[in-house]
Amino acid sequence: MACEAASEQASRLQATMPAHAAPLIHIRAVKNGDARDVAALLTLLGYPCQKGEALQRIRAIAAESDQSLLVAERKGQVCGLLALDAMYYLPLGARTCRITALAVAADHQGQGIGRELLLAAESWARQAGARRIEATSAAHRDHAHAFYRACGYSEGALRFVKHLGDA
Repeated sequence: MACEAASEQASRLQATMPAHAAPLIHIRAVKNGDARDVAALLTLLGYPCQKGEALQRIRAIAAESDQSLLVAERKGQVCGLLALDAMYYLPLGARTCRITALAVAADHQGQGIGRELLLAAESWARQAGARRIEATSAAHRDHAHAFYRACGYSEGALRFVKHLGDA
């Protein structure tokens, strides 16, 4: 499976590299100074965004106790983004966590960063008291769907969207 294969591949690569050359991935909370990188990653997802807009979004999430915005760094460079939202879900009768955004920069894909972000999401969800985690992915993102399946996620309900003006 792609998720396990990516992890094994990363382990093999790290085992053959000198300790000082191992490409470590650091997952951390977003900072205001990450706005440019957040804007680029949101644009990559198909949600064009400028640095100023990204800064507003970072601040909006920071003000919400049930949301989190994390970034992945490699060698001091932000290369991935993860947005999470925990909520009480009436049909389940418990808290659930939704991954609202997951993106890895194109030149960093296939290196285990997405998998590390998913593991961080699952850890955060457990700490938030969620009984399940779900991800939303656009219908045309076949590679993302295969990635989620390989990481143990299964298809759930079909989601319908209606835009409400400028909101």
